[in-house]
Amino acid sequence: MADRKAKLTVEGLDKTIEFPVYSGTTGPDVIDVRGLTAEGFFTYDPGFVATAATESAITYIDGANGVLLHRGYPIDQLANSSNYVEMSYLLLFGELPTDEQYKEFEKTIRYHTMVHEQIANFYKGFRRDAHPMAIMCGVVGGLAAFYHDHLDITREEDRYISAIRLIAKMPTLAAMSYKYNIGQPFNYPRNNLNYAENFLYMMFGNPAEEYVINPVFAKAMDRIFMLHADHEQNASTSTVRLAGSTGANPFACISAGIAALWGPAHGGANEAVLNMLDEIGDDSEENIQRFVDRAKDKDDPFRLMGFGHRVYRNFDPRAKVMKETCDEVLSELGMADDPQLKIAKRLEQIALEDEYFIERKLYPNVDFYSGIILKAIGIPTNMFTVIFAVSRTIGWISHWHEMISGSYRIGRPRQLYTGYTERDYPTKE
Repeated sequence: MADRKAKLTVEGLDKTIEFPVYSGTTGPDVIDVRGLTAEGFFTYDPGFVATAATESAITYIDGANGVLLHRGYPIDQLANSSNYVEMSYLLLFGELPTDEQYKEFEKTIRYHTMVHEQIANFYKGFRRDAHPMAIMCGVVGGLAAFYHDHLDITREEDRYISAIRLIAKMPTLAAMSYKYNIGQPFNYPRNNLNYAENFLYMMFGNPAEEYVINPVFAKAMDRIFMLHADHEQNASTSTVRLAGSTGANPFACISAGIAALWGPAHGGANEAVLNMLDEIGDDSEENIQRFVDRAKDKDDPFRLMGFGHRVYRNFDPRAKVMKETCDEVLSELGMADDPQLKIAKRLEQIALEDEYFIERKLYPNVDFYSGIILKAIGIPTNMFTVIFAVSRTIGWISHWHEMISGSYRIGRPRQLYTGYTERDYPTKE
């Protein structure tokens, strides 16, 4: 219950409108403005930057202090001590699993990575050079046609089974998208491999030779999955919730999330970082400084990608872990002197020391290093956002499950109408 009130006085209105103020366990308080409609008003908040559209207990972000918590656990602790499957259990159920619960959950995920054989026919309908994200939008939405036996969203068991299927099968579908794109046969998943190992095997294994999984790469892949698993009410998660509020099946909702993620302002940032590093090219101090100066020039269209974040006004807590992972991968490959890495590290140093970046709080974010890691592992840039989608699936399905499990209403944003008022259709003589 709210123990405080917010009061609104509108010029020309004879009364004061009162709204309850609610407090969460942490973070900003919220003013419940639902009563405004009865008074003939809506709030106006383009981009929903000051609107809490839902109540959630999954993820908390304190952008001012660089804090990211999943069910209360700091992301750096999870990234260093947990793994993606355990984090998936945490996000979905709210608590870390016991040893027995983890074994059962991990086994269930591992034994549901196969997809229906007829799904391969879906891929044949796409052009060979189709973007993998286009394929993923279609195929994931089409899963409802194959796994319609547990689509009663009012039943908790059905919601759980759908969640397991999505978490388990997304790496398989992603790898199939890659294989189709390069004209190689699909690689079936193996039940003796863990989540990250299986993904790498399906991506890079082929019938002609045995593929040996590098443990450093598998660890890096697992961390990338973890660091992108959930990020509160972002554009794609909000899309999943909005689609879910209509009663749509979970496969359709996740497909909607993939479509939203595909936008370059959301899921394509790490690819943009690599393009920027390529544009800078020369790792000499003089050349790097020239591009930094260009970034400071408001009349120059060049921008440093991978710096700053819409939510974080401090160091992205995921970036430190990603940087460490990047060092490990490049060291394993003997690429410690890689020109792109040299440029990246110098840019980071400048951003942490230059007053221009400090004043604007333009610190490196998670995308700054993740693209370099993926490229080093051998993953092409057109697969970067697909991997983001694989990672974010657990966040999407957890938010969907949370919403469907409680009370909710169909999403229906309102608008400030600026078009014509009523007018008559012209009569014809």
